[in-house]
Amino acid sequence: MILLTDSEDSDLAAKPDWPTKTTSKLRDFLSVFQYSQRALQLVWSTSRPLTWGLMLLTLIAGVMPALAAYLGQLIVDGVLAAINTYQQQGAVDYWPIMKIVALEGLVITTLAAAQRGLSAQQSLLKALMGQRVNVMILEKAQTLSLAQFEDSEFYDKLTRARREASTRPLALVNKTFSLIQNSIALASFAVLLVQFSPWALLVLFIAALPVFISEAKFSGDAFQLSRWRSPELRKQMYLETLLAREDSIKEVKLFGLGTLLLDRYKAIFNTLFSAEKRLIIRRDLWGFALGLLGTLAFYAAYAWIVVEAIQGLITLGEMTMYLLIFKQGQAAISTNLTAISGMYEDNLYLSNLYEYLEQPVETESGSAQLGPLPNDGIRFEAVSFTYPGANKPAIKRISLHLPPGQSLALVGENGSGKTTLIKLLTRLYRPDDGRILLDGLNLNEWDPQSLRERVGVIFQDFVRYQFLVGENLGAGDVSEFNNEARWQEAGRLGLADPFINQLNDQYHTQLGRWFKGGQELSGGQWQKIALGRAFMRSKADILVLDEPTAAMDAEAEAQIFEHFRSHARQRMVILISHRFSTVRMADNILLLRNGEIIEQGNHASLLAENGRYAELFHLQAKGYRLD
Repeated sequence: MILLTDSEDSDLAAKPDWPTKTTSKLRDFLSVFQYSQRALQLVWSTSRPLTWGLMLLTLIAGVMPALAAYLGQLIVDGVLAAINTYQQQGAVDYWPIMKIVALEGLVITTLAAAQRGLSAQQSLLKALMGQRVNVMILEKAQTLSLAQFEDSEFYDKLTRARREASTRPLALVNKTFSLIQNSIALASFAVLLVQFSPWALLVLFIAALPVFISEAKFSGDAFQLSRWRSPELRKQMYLETLLAREDSIKEVKLFGLGTLLLDRYKAIFNTLFSAEKRLIIRRDLWGFALGLLGTLAFYAAYAWIVVEAIQGLITLGEMTMYLLIFKQGQAAISTNLTAISGMYEDNLYLSNLYEYLEQPVETESGSAQLGPLPNDGIRFEAVSFTYPGANKPAIKRISLHLPPGQSLALVGENGSGKTTLIKLLTRLYRPDDGRILLDGLNLNEWDPQSLRERVGVIFQDFVRYQFLVGENLGAGDVSEFNNEARWQEAGRLGLADPFINQLNDQYHTQLGRWFKGGQELSGGQWQKIALGRAFMRSKADILVLDEPTAAMDAEAEAQIFEHFRSHARQRMVILISHRFSTVRMADNILLLRNGEIIEQGNHASLLAENGRYAELFHLQAKGYRLD
């Protein structure tokens, strides 16, 4: 009987796992190459002529080096033979040698032209591919939900996709063609080198393996470092925005935040750089150490070939050819293995792109364009909703009715659920419980485009487009984006027409400071532009104002709202405001707290109840009275 110690027993138990782990690592390594085919398809669909050109020139560039080496052998041996003939006969025919020299010159010229052609086509494809991939990323963004854009992990995916994905597909394809080119060259070299010794081919391959293993290992490390950096890079980008944008620099300067923010920016860089520096140093030290093995192998083969030539086993021309093709063959194998390692790295980065492009898209179902009760308006029936990742509901069992031709005001402290109701009404989110009806039909059954054409919303944080004045107005209705007559009508209805006519180019004035000749507007003027944008939607019978006049005084806001109501008599108007002097004009008022309706009615009835609404109204009114 043979007894095993505990350590020996554990070693034997561990051994069967080793092949499994190795196989798993190999499978993980190879699985990454699934994106190579997709990258090739992407390049092919971007430009078929350029792709065909790459293939043809790759073939030419692969064959020419071996042909040049063979012609070099013929030249050396021909020169030696001519020298002997000259010494013996005193004359020689130069024409045979000159023909080979001319032929080699033609081969070298063809190789140079192929390499130039490859470089030119790669540059053209790089520009086309960069545009193609960026468009794919932006098109995908248009299909994603608001919930995804409000998720920080989604932004990390977007950042990773945008950072290098526009260059990686072409880099992967270039490496693939480089692999093909060098493989063709190697096949050509092998035909010549095998005549010297089959063992020389094995030496070539083994000498290049250590560098390949090192590169593959560190490519994976670099990718993991890149993923880890994504959130920190987004913080850096945000700090850049704060330090270099006109809409934030005023406050940064006023509060003296520049040094603090810049120090944070530097600290993030230092953290990222220290990790990157460690990786670079390790990668290059290992690459140098393992590369020495390849150098030793080359010079061992060099000595072998020289000895063979001295012993007269090969001619001087053959020695020259074998040295040349051994050196070029070693470079080709090394390039191939490095290309495979690089392809592995490119595939890893392409996984970022496709991870983003394959984000699930919520299907916007519904095809209805009319409801069964055209005069019923909007109904919320026991609607509840909780934001993704939140611990408590944003709104709870909200029920309300807004018929056509009436106005509804939503009041309440920040976070009470007012804007959430608007997001649900516009189907940016869907309720968790209850239902929302428009003209007697559930919002989920409406055609998304038809629904959005019926709604005009101006949020408090409306976009200030760095476009022409008219285009800022036209953004309210994309179908009339360039209609100047509609611009002017919307500007008049939004009360923006008087100051627009005083601008240098009126409705053709560039707004913002980002582009040459741009003019900046005051906060109140921008809000009138936004109001005009709402009036661009001629088909909209639901108009929503989510505190869009916060930059105006109370009197101006009240005048704006009254003007808005008078031009929207047959429409449903929803107003969100903290000013009771404005909301008092609404037909119905809802007071929200913690996502629930605590009071509702018109201004007079709510004052008569003497509840929370009345308390807030009198508290605000007191601030306008002079004691």
